[in-house]
Amino acid sequence: MSFRAAETEAMAFLLHSSAPTFHKPLNNSHFFSLKTPPTSNSPNFGKWVSDFRSKSLRFALSGALALGLSLTGSADAKVGVNKLELLPKEFSPVIDVAGFLSAGQESRLIQEITNLEKDTGFKLRVLAQNYPDTPGLAVKDFWQVDDRTIVFVADPTFGNILNFNVGSSVDLDIPRSFWSRLAGKYGNIFYWKEKGEDASVEAAVMAISSCLREPVGQNNCSDIK
Repeated sequence: MSFRAAETEAMAFLLHSSAPTFHKPLNNSHFFSLKTPPTSNSPNFGKWVSDFRSKSLRFALSGALALGLSLTGSADAKVGVNKLELLPKEFSPVIDVAGFLSAGQESRLIQEITNLEKDTGFKLRVLAQNYPDTPGLAVKDFWQVDDRTIVFVADPTFGNILNFNVGSSVDLDIPRSFWSRLAGKYGNIFYWKEKGEDASVEAAVMAISSCLREPVGQNNCSDIK
């Protein structure tokens, strides 16, 4: 599912739900309510649309990870997962319960992610899984997920293997289209079936690292490297 489709589904859910307030599962500090929008000729209308679209997207992404799933979704209802036993004994920014990565690959990714956090302050966290074999929501506390965290879930269950939960502070610096373009290039089923799940994960991590190191501007992250 593209970011546009995820956003549309989230907006439809918000507009038709009877519950007035929604919770961003991976960050308890973020709540937002469905309020009566301003009229189209109101000076605040453009800002309202922009804020609503951003919040709707974050809601869609957060809900996907809360189920231990990817953005692609499914026609069948899925049950949320919270398996503490699948977490490693010691902290690691990479959790590979699916066994996609070799020991050497995992070490390289951990080093890249560690350097990225030191250089930029952004936290990249990688979870490789095959639903329902996933720690699910247990990663939230394990990784201390906050607004500067990107949770990258590599799960081939529904076709595209690359799925992301993006913190609100990251969302301010990184163009929204970057994530859908990244998933389209390295996450499509043809790529990871030919190259392997590990190749998709490694390529995505390096592309994210390169993007986060670029100066923020009109054309940052325009190329998927």
